[in-house]
Amino acid sequence: MDQLRRDFDVIFDPGLWSDPDRLAREIVSALALIVRNQTQVKAPLIKLAENLKIVARAGVGLDNIDVPAASEAGIVVAYTPDENSVAVVELTIGLILALARKIVAADRDTRSGNWHRKAMTGTEIRGKTLGVVGFGRIGSLTAVAARGLGMQILAYDPYVDPGAEHVIRAGAKIVELKALLERSDMVSCHLPATDQTRGLFNAERFRQMKPASFFVNVARGEIVDEAALIDALQSGHLAGAALDVRQSEPPSHGPLNEMDQVILTPHVGGFTKEAQDRVVAAVCRDVLAVLDGKPARNAVNFSSPR
Repeated sequence: MDQLRRDFDVIFDPGLWSDPDRLAREIVSALALIVRNQTQVKAPLIKLAENLKIVARAGVGLDNIDVPAASEAGIVVAYTPDENSVAVVELTIGLILALARKIVAADRDTRSGNWHRKAMTGTEIRGKTLGVVGFGRIGSLTAVAARGLGMQILAYDPYVDPGAEHVIRAGAKIVELKALLERSDMVSCHLPATDQTRGLFNAERFRQMKPASFFVNVARGEIVDEAALIDALQSGHLAGAALDVRQSEPPSHGPLNEMDQVILTPHVGGFTKEAQDRVVAAVCRDVLAVLDGKPARNAVNFSSPR
């Protein structure tokens, strides 16, 4: 950011995403736009951006950016596909362990003055089966980490070759989603939000999950029907769930907040100091490159403006 400020007039306002009118005014003269997941970069805004050369997403998901509209306008769309992967994987493993050992519930209960050892009896993850839904970089790295803890790995991803190197390296077996849900002791979700994945985890999917299994979502909240998840938890069919992402963010207070078997975090999967340093450095590097007439390294569509 210091380099950008030295070379350009930079408007740095974390709240700009929430003021569409002001954003529309500022975008008219902008050469570059750096966003996270809240800023909606859709066709109407892109049409106003007559000088825009690059939209850089500080993160992985692109559901808030109309990539086809940007491409049609000749604008480079860049993102950071790898920079926060380790952070997300480590949070996923942490949530799996916390669910299995009832760490959060035990902490709350003990802080309130209790000493309920038997009630906080957990389960070991060694020898259990982890079902990884979405086997891209984060999903496959999660599998590698879980494998190191002695877990067996099943994976579902219709776009992945079962003989791919990262599948073999993770020791994963690619199966259909129904088979994964029926056989997994824990299910970890790592899918993007698309027309095909929104609402994928509905009442039917949760019914297919193994009784007393756990569900973890660190991907996108739109993938999960929260009402169906609540029903599965209240009925006792699922033993617990951990959600880093929600259908609406920030979410309103609801039944999930009152469940001891549920862990809720505020979309912090990629939020470690190291990951954020890498993410910001990567987007600034690509913005500087494009504005200097050089190609972007992490372009989604094309590396130079058209």
